[in-house]
Amino acid sequence: MEYAHLGRSGLLVSRLCLGTMNFGSLTPADEAHTIMDHAHELGVNFFDTANTYGRAQSPPGQVAKNTRSHAGWTEEILGDWFAKGGGRRERTVLATKLYGDMGTWPNEGKLSALNIRQACDASLRRLRTDHIDLYQMHHVDRGTPWDEIWQAMEVLVAQGKILYAGSSNFAGWHIARACETARARGFTGLVSEQSLYNLVTRAVELEVLPAAIAYGVGVIPWSPLSGGLLGGVLKAEREGRRRLAGLAKAMVDQHRDRIESYESLCDKLGEEPASVALAWLLHQDGVTAPIVGPRTLAQFESAQRALALKLGDDVLRQLDEIFPGYKPAPEHYAW
Repeated sequence: MEYAHLGRSGLLVSRLCLGTMNFGSLTPADEAHTIMDHAHELGVNFFDTANTYGRAQSPPGQVAKNTRSHAGWTEEILGDWFAKGGGRRERTVLATKLYGDMGTWPNEGKLSALNIRQACDASLRRLRTDHIDLYQMHHVDRGTPWDEIWQAMEVLVAQGKILYAGSSNFAGWHIARACETARARGFTGLVSEQSLYNLVTRAVELEVLPAAIAYGVGVIPWSPLSGGLLGGVLKAEREGRRRLAGLAKAMVDQHRDRIESYESLCDKLGEEPASVALAWLLHQDGVTAPIVGPRTLAQFESAQRALALKLGDDVLRQLDEIFPGYKPAPEHYAW
């Protein structure tokens, strides 16, 4: 396993991050525990979750059957796993998130000082731990001043409840404002940004990536396979292993020509499309660790191939031709 510093921090994390969004709602708790144990066996020490994870969801084309699902269930599954001992908590860099509503009462969501305090304490209880290594804001809160947000985070650091703060789904100027406000307060501020980033969706290259690199904020891409589009979807369709319908079919139809070219290139390389998509992200400046969110152990095991896959300049050029990206702003749209 390869490790890298998370942004400008001294924290070392694995170059693949285990995403847990499916745990509980799609992946049974016992299987989730098996996946996490196997992650440690592979050297993966970076786990990502959120306080809202665990709500009912369903695989493409299916109806959610699990009526037990509820917000916070995924954190509870991790907490039960940590409680087994054996160094599970000590060997895990634990990242969770807050922002989404956890109830219908006022101040049960977003980033007020009150909710930051209450949400952190609730996550600690569900996770059965005394601290969170990386506490991430799941979305920007335009209604709460940055001084209030950072004051609340500073208190959590002083109390030993969190070690680092991160963001998710921020624009470039949000990252800049957050970092500058923290700097004025003498606070560390952001060490990471979790963004939607993959070969199909590359808008973060305009301003988010340049801002993150400039401020020493490590980028953690989510949806690295673009919801399965980059995971060999056309091959699976031809072989009868996947039936496309609804939104999934619409997305494939929209990008079919590019996906066909992509899967053809992967065939020439002798590599699985999912491995190439993950490896491409690992070649991008500023990227610390893509989030791999498996539903099954087999899906997780296949992801590790990306770490050993080195893409040459010619392959990277061909991928850019299939899925054109962006120059940093303003050069992309101006001189």
